[in-house]
Amino acid sequence: MKPSPNIWLIGGTSDSSTLARALVERGLSCIVTATTEDARSLYPNSDHLQLWVGKLDNRSMEEFARSHHIVAILDASHPFAATISQNAIAFAQHHNLPYLRYERPSLPKISDRPNHHTVESIDALLAGNYMTNQRVLLAIGYQSLPLFQPWHDRATLFARVLPSPQSVRVARDSGFTSDRLIALRPPVPEALEVSLWQHWRISLLVTKASGTAGGELTKRQTCDRLDIASITIARPKLDYPELTCDIAEAVARIGTLYISGKKRCNIFSS
Repeated sequence: MKPSPNIWLIGGTSDSSTLARALVERGLSCIVTATTEDARSLYPNSDHLQLWVGKLDNRSMEEFARSHHIVAILDASHPFAATISQNAIAFAQHHNLPYLRYERPSLPKISDRPNHHTVESIDALLAGNYMTNQRVLLAIGYQSLPLFQPWHDRATLFARVLPSPQSVRVARDSGFTSDRLIALRPPVPEALEVSLWQHWRISLLVTKASGTAGGELTKRQTCDRLDIASITIARPKLDYPELTCDIAEAVARIGTLYISGKKRCNIFSS
């Protein structure tokens, strides 16, 4: 019997959860990849959906795609997971697989607040003098926190990370003591943001341009309410071969690619 082909949904985000539910409702078979077990609760139980947890490198992608009979890729990874997207694009192009990027919409740039800055990267932030003598809340994820270790002597740093053992361990290893660290999963209500920032007497927020789904809008509103300065790290610029910021369009387009992929013969669906 010919194996059932699958859409590979690169997930782990709230956006991918919405996409997965929409694909399942249309009866489209997909397998979602996520890097942590915590993501399992995001996705529905369905005969049309599988979840694979772990990290894929270039070598393991080949076996993954072959064993799961992948015919199309829908990339809904985090806007700052540039390496994951780059690897998926290269893999799709090498094997002539259809690839579609779903990118969560960006918020408009802030132009009317003199105490807000946008920097192109964390390196640009660290090279500047933005944080000196400030009480800084870093809401940028855990992976970049080791880069801020030299700044503990130049600013009072606080960090918010996801409530996972790895996130907390990396933060603690990066010099964030328990009184300067909190583990929360977004979205975080504005009232809680206000209370936390006031408790820590935050004077500067550092965040990423992660969109409304990543809590960026709530952080902006909290900055306005408390008159706190902010720095936003811009999204990495990638040349996506196919891109949409609309959920319905993403589902329709990947559905078409899935149907055409079922009809053609390639090494992952044969």
